[in-house]
Amino acid sequence: MNDLLNSHPIIPVVVIERVEDAVPLAEALIAGGLPIMEVTLRTEAAVAGIEAIVKHVPSAIIGSGTVCNPQQFTISEDIGCQFIVSPGSTDALLKVAQASSVPFLPGVCSPSELMRGLDYGFEHFKFFPAEAVGGIRLLKALQGPFSQAKFCATGGIGLHNVMDYLDLKNVMSVGGSWITESSLVREKRWQDIQRLAGEAVSLCGH
Repeated sequence: MNDLLNSHPIIPVVVIERVEDAVPLAEALIAGGLPIMEVTLRTEAAVAGIEAIVKHVPSAIIGSGTVCNPQQFTISEDIGCQFIVSPGSTDALLKVAQASSVPFLPGVCSPSELMRGLDYGFEHFKFFPAEAVGGIRLLKALQGPFSQAKFCATGGIGLHNVMDYLDLKNVMSVGGSWITESSLVREKRWQDIQRLAGEAVSLCGH
């Protein structure tokens, strides 16, 4: 997970409502310089959409998000996800992830959740919902007692504050939905998504 986050400071968080949008969406992100994406399992089209990207866009680094239970974790493994992300961290989920070879980002937003994740051997976490729980101030506060923990911060992050997060020592990447807003996907505005991806890449210097 360290290499994955270190190489990709911005991870688009994608909601796929129609399977036919999956491949052109992935291609637009890649064309804009963002080959990585987290597809949330919030919609009925998500699993088939991921499968389509795995099959037709082999250069994409595809992960599943909003993975909330062991069953969803197993499905994500079976369909070829290269990483798996959860908004939280239950013991059941941490146990199945601990036994898997697929990189996993458990979600945390408090010292206690962070300590539990560290106890399971994880050192990389999704910090969510970032802005709602204290954002940069909380991440700075966690740096002292948990210097080994590194984060992908997600929730309320956009062009206006992305660099404030990436400048923190314990933040390796951010997850954001501003690049693939649902209206852009719904209207098939692939050029706009490619442009937004390019802007994000230019901003962080990658």
